[in-house]
Amino acid sequence: MHKFGERVYKAPINAGFTCPNIDGKKGIGGCVYCDGGSGYFTDSKLIPVREQLRHQIDLIYSKYANAKINAYFQAYSNTYAEVDLLKERFEPVFDFPEVVAVSIATRADCLNDDVLYYLSELSSRTSLTVELGLQTVHDITAVKINRGHTFSEFCEGYNSLKTYGIRTVVHIIDGLPGEGSDMMLKTAEVLGKMQPDGIKIHLLHVIRGTALEHIYDMGGYIPLEKEEYVDIVVGQLELLPQETVIERITGDGDKRKLIAPLWSTDKISVLGAIDKLQAQRESYQGKRFIL
Repeated sequence: MHKFGERVYKAPINAGFTCPNIDGKKGIGGCVYCDGGSGYFTDSKLIPVREQLRHQIDLIYSKYANAKINAYFQAYSNTYAEVDLLKERFEPVFDFPEVVAVSIATRADCLNDDVLYYLSELSSRTSLTVELGLQTVHDITAVKINRGHTFSEFCEGYNSLKTYGIRTVVHIIDGLPGEGSDMMLKTAEVLGKMQPDGIKIHLLHVIRGTALEHIYDMGGYIPLEKEEYVDIVVGQLELLPQETVIERITGDGDKRKLIAPLWSTDKISVLGAIDKLQAQRESYQGKRFIL
């Protein structure tokens, strides 16, 4: 509101990219929880970006007539291509005067020098955010979830974005296989010291058709209970600097495919529980942050 004068809503786009741990460069099958590259709310990748964006804008305007738009390239890794193809997919957003910002979701290992230079150029033309999936700082977990890159590789890509002055938001996931609360808190502590511009905290969902579903069915994975998740998030927030924008503290699984945990569908209840626990503990973001 303060920056743009109106509320800004994200228009999700599937630009037809893939990932290096899906196409065989680093692995196949993607992360164990992957179901459509997080593109639950996008149109088909077969529809041109310009048409997707027009459709999403119309949907937003049907509810919020004065809104401004953030073109959100959400599905899969949106810098995993040659720059000429990136330009082909990204440049159409500039044909829409209602688009005041662009968000690009990707992986830290998909940022070569040519891509970084182009992102820097985009950043000079619009309010750009690059969203990086980290998920965890623990390499042992990254192997379990078939992440396909190490924390060191993440740091390399993250630092490159910061060197170019590009606003960067980092995603982490709570409840990953094998991780206790201490490991999840450590992820927040380490990431907090890196001082990202924003963080999204997600809850791991078991989605039908994913590798995680099979692990869950075999008894190899137990999702977090609501009380556990709330306790962990409140602790994580204390370890994150106040200047870092918390862009999400829970996530949306596709309700048509969600297997567990079913309590996660009541987002208002989850958010209320986090607020309540913070009040009880006199807890707040940055309370235990040490650079």
